[in-house]
Amino acid sequence: MDLDELVDRTEIAAVLTRYTRAIDTGDFDRLDTVFTPDARIDYTESGGIADGYDAVKPWLAEVLPAFFPRRMHTLGQVDVDLAGDEAEVAAYFHNPMPVTGEDGTERVVEFGGIYHHSMVRTPEGWRSRRLHEQIVWKRA
Repeated sequence: MDLDELVDRTEIAAVLTRYTRAIDTGDFDRLDTVFTPDARIDYTESGGIADGYDAVKPWLAEVLPAFFPRRMHTLGQVDVDLAGDEAEVAAYFHNPMPVTGEDGTERVVEFGGIYHHSMVRTPEGWRSRRLHEQIVWKRA
């Protein structure tokens, strides 16, 4: 592994961290530093939508705070397959989110899965042009 590959892998890891921090903190404008403008995003396995970034970003800003006002991701192993200015990335995640039921009791909904990103090097740095959220398990 040479220095350029190490730098690419570090920058890709930073994109993954920006993604989870944007989702968890509700700073959805930060997602502009994660996705290309023409990115396709698929959240259907967790009950969400599949659409272009321009439709998914406002959907996230509306739906996530309404259903899950507190969110926290943990990323596990990350597999990066680099091919020049493109990369296929698989990042394992655990995402517990507390929710309050109609009766006022709190429970935790958890998702475990793999984020599959197709990334591309842009003039602004690495960005995801496709995200598929694969749900491996969930607990409610």
